[in-house]
Amino acid sequence: MTDLPVPSHCPYCALQCGMAITAEAVISPRTDIPANAGGALCQKGWTAAELLTGGARLTTPLLHGRPVSWETALDHVAGRLSEIRAEHGPDGVAVFGGGGLTNEKAYQLGKFARVVLGTSQIDYNGRFCMSSAAAASSRAFGMDRGMPFPITDLAEADVVLLAGGNVAETMPPFVRHLNGPRLIVVDPRRTATAKLAWLHLQPTPGTDLALALGLLHLAIADGLVDEEYVAARTSGFDAVRTSLAAWWPERVERITGVPVPRMRQAVRALASAGRGVVLTGRGAEQHAKGTDTVTAFINLALALGLPGREGSGYGCLTGQGNGQGGREHGQKADQLPGYRRIDDPAAREHVARVWGVSPEDLPGPGRSAYELLDALGTPEGPRALLLFGSNPVVSAPRSGHVADRLRGLDLLVVADVVLSETAAMADVVFPVTQWAEETGTMTNLEGRVLLRRQAVRPPDGVRGDLELLQGLAKRFGHAFSADPREVFDELRRASAGGLADYAGITYDRIEREKGVFWPCPSPDHPGTPRPFLDRFATPDGRARFVAVEHRPAVEEIDEDYPLYLTTGRVLAQYQSGAQTRRIAALAEAAPEPFVELHPDLAGELEIGAGDLVRVSSRRGEGRWVARISDAIRRDTVFMPFHWEGVNRLTNPALDPVSRMPEFKVCAVRVERVA
Repeated sequence: MTDLPVPSHCPYCALQCGMAITAEAVISPRTDIPANAGGALCQKGWTAAELLTGGARLTTPLLHGRPVSWETALDHVAGRLSEIRAEHGPDGVAVFGGGGLTNEKAYQLGKFARVVLGTSQIDYNGRFCMSSAAAASSRAFGMDRGMPFPITDLAEADVVLLAGGNVAETMPPFVRHLNGPRLIVVDPRRTATAKLAWLHLQPTPGTDLALALGLLHLAIADGLVDEEYVAARTSGFDAVRTSLAAWWPERVERITGVPVPRMRQAVRALASAGRGVVLTGRGAEQHAKGTDTVTAFINLALALGLPGREGSGYGCLTGQGNGQGGREHGQKADQLPGYRRIDDPAAREHVARVWGVSPEDLPGPGRSAYELLDALGTPEGPRALLLFGSNPVVSAPRSGHVADRLRGLDLLVVADVVLSETAAMADVVFPVTQWAEETGTMTNLEGRVLLRRQAVRPPDGVRGDLELLQGLAKRFGHAFSADPREVFDELRRASAGGLADYAGITYDRIEREKGVFWPCPSPDHPGTPRPFLDRFATPDGRARFVAVEHRPAVEEIDEDYPLYLTTGRVLAQYQSGAQTRRIAALAEAAPEPFVELHPDLAGELEIGAGDLVRVSSRRGEGRWVARISDAIRRDTVFMPFHWEGVNRLTNPALDPVSRMPEFKVCAVRVERVA
């Protein structure tokens, strides 16, 4: 390793802030990456090196809790997989990936599942992240790229509407890009982001779709639609216009709790903006109607003439570090590399040719993430699971049930950096490298492909995920490369001609240009920072309006469960907390989960700050400490999901299109524990 700082990127969110790191694991911010605005890092980024040098690392494979050699562990896993496949068929084995894996790992994992194991049962935790926005964007624009414009465009906007995102805590450097525009925030809580807003709309949980319909109704009624743009660049608006007749403002106010004057203020601000942007985050998307909710916000943006104009548009805030790239290259149940559909004969033929197999030998679509977890260990479901970069015992909805399903497996194999709650249940655990110990590419929330370079030597006994897959593939008679550059070059060939075309992107070019936007089909192509300026990715080049209807949350409040629960993040923790809860400064800043209640509700329930309270839903219960805050609605409680137990309460009801679970709203009861 060189003594000079190696340019790289943060291991956490999809902003992928630029940082440099020395062989001694000293971090400094980079100023040449636009995403983190001149060298900003959040608390998580500044402390990211602690997990590289701390004592929480796994450094040897574990077989039934006992340290063993890599060869022993690989032999055991290969042998058991062969037995299970022989007894239950290829779909008797499942693979579950993660949105934090590099593009190379995500690609190789999808190839391993389909070529080596022959299983259709592969999905990843990104299904819990932005699948609803991906589905809505694909049907509206013909393509899903989280933000189809550079993040720097936001600072030039006049107005930004952010529905269901709390960037001040989830990706703090992002806020620097919001210093210019007037910010409108849609959120049931007065979050740190909402406190920065020019206008805060505070709807009842689960009613974002009704709010979006009401906003578009007002735009039409007040004559604010950009009729010239709609006629020239879209289709389907007449059906949407007709469907909105019933969503008059007063009705929407009754459903959402958002006053009509504030709705009208938001619409007029967006409509009068020379440059306006609509963004959605998990708060609007993690619902059983998330795809339709995002569609309604896209319809609003289209009616106002925003998408496909420089400095304006619609975008989705990708959550996980490689949430964008992680679903583009094959670890999602219904996709092949290049964002190709696995049931498309032409796509199957192209990818099979790159992989050197027959298209007929590739399996079809498998179960989505929660459906896959729910089927584990059942007579009709997989009997073995290989799990990479995920911790569903904490992060999955109805997590107690998911843990039971994992216990019912014949074989659970986990590859991780630390002994997460899920890894602690595994038959075999493989210790693998992490961000600064390996080289690979990530695709950030802008669709910019970035390069993380190895800066630090991994501990003795630790191998990369690509080496792990290579070792298993070899035992099944397949030759897999463990060289990330070689894997990326194969990914480029497999993605060529697809929507997410990486064919013209190389490691050298990424380093030289500080990232390359896909699609980039050839070495002489400049990349595509704004893919919709001339036409959308639909067959006729027009964006599609899609008529949608509001429906209540799957689980409404009642006498037994009279309060809404909504979940989210806190500044010092990340995702399931497997990494951040092991970093001293972050654990001190946010040491435990809590229940946030409005003062009026706390008074009614005779709960004081610091009291222990029991929160119960139809799926489980737990005890947590109460916090009192007027930032939350009186009918709602909030809990951060970084700790085990919180997701025991949440509802696994699925969106019919994206298969996204309804994380963001369920009915609960709260009681003070004597």
